[in-house]
Amino acid sequence: RQGASPSPATMSGGYGGEYDAPHGSSYSKLLSASPAMGGHSMETPSMAGGGGGGGAEAKPRILLMGSHRSGKSSIQRVVFHKMSPHETLFLEATAALDIKYIANNPFVQFQIWDFPGDYDFSDDIVYGGQTLNEEAVFRSCGALVFVIDAQDEPYTDALEKFHATVARAYRVNPDIHVEVFIHKVDGDLFLSDEQKTECQADIEDQINKELAEAEIDVHVNYSLTSIYDHSIFEAFSKVVQKLLKQLPTLENLLNILISSCGIEKAFLFDVVSKIYVATDSGPVDVHSFELCSDMIDVVIDVSCIYGMTDGEEGYAYDSGSASEIRLTGGVYDGMVLYLREVGNYLALVCLLREESFEKKGLIDYNIDSFRKALSEVFAAKGDRRGAAGGAGGDGDAGRRDA
Repeated sequence: RQGASPSPATMSGGYGGEYDAPHGSSYSKLLSASPAMGGHSMETPSMAGGGGGGGAEAKPRILLMGSHRSGKSSIQRVVFHKMSPHETLFLEATAALDIKYIANNPFVQFQIWDFPGDYDFSDDIVYGGQTLNEEAVFRSCGALVFVIDAQDEPYTDALEKFHATVARAYRVNPDIHVEVFIHKVDGDLFLSDEQKTECQADIEDQINKELAEAEIDVHVNYSLTSIYDHSIFEAFSKVVQKLLKQLPTLENLLNILISSCGIEKAFLFDVVSKIYVATDSGPVDVHSFELCSDMIDVVIDVSCIYGMTDGEEGYAYDSGSASEIRLTGGVYDGMVLYLREVGNYLALVCLLREESFEKKGLIDYNIDSFRKALSEVFAAKGDRRGAAGGAGGDGDAGRRDA
């Protein structure tokens, strides 16, 4: 394994999420900067919903809903707070609406609204001294993530709650993205892929029948998830991507990059959460995703140990972060994992063959061009914030530079 982060220089203009990193962990150094340095930021989002500008009220909203003890808060803590999955066993049940503002980089910026499992729409909910009704909840919502406990058969109560929730959300916001996380597929009931597939098919069939009977024309996406593997990160990646107007541009830039460099697969990762913001148009193999995701942990761990001196403040990930790992044995024998920093808390992780990696100079040149095009997408995003179709013109500029 080669190429730890060479220097711990502080990144200018950095972004920071709202996290509680485990004390003493590698990520605690990554996330320990003060708000003035672009680190932690605690901001209470406005309940007004719309509006322009760069405040939290203008950010996309993701609603986490589901039955009591279905695992909603555990998902949020593991993905965005870097909590160990085993520590979630000691979490108390969510008693009130919990809103977090996530801001890691120019693309990963949104609000997460975590609702208590016993929440229904008969009463208004109060948060920050403001009263919210169902219209205020759903009007500016980008995605609704409904979590179903796969181990809580026969799912009757969960599906009734889902149907009521989607009906109200669709009435207020017909454009809402609906995601169903069939969660906790990690117990003794799901030892084989066949059992997981049967569970998903059963839930899908019941939901589709209920929606058809109610004449609710909404597309529902389903994901099998667990906090004990990479499935929850992959599922949340797809949710975040649906909120990105720039996704077609990013995918096009990655397609150009992999075709120019002989790269097998490329992911654009948010380093903090390990959510991939974009990937090329090729199919996503779960094992390739796991390898690329784990590489981020390797780079952060090595950077914290060898890239920073004791007592030094700053970041374990900066503009000089890069790494290459050569794989031996198994189906990935003769392959190379290559990571490059391409933006504030953004990493490009590529999987390619050793013979293609021999032209490393050409690959680095093309990645630099990709990074330049990416910065122009950032600039266009800032200039056109809040404008409808603002991402449409980004692609041409990005393609010219790439």
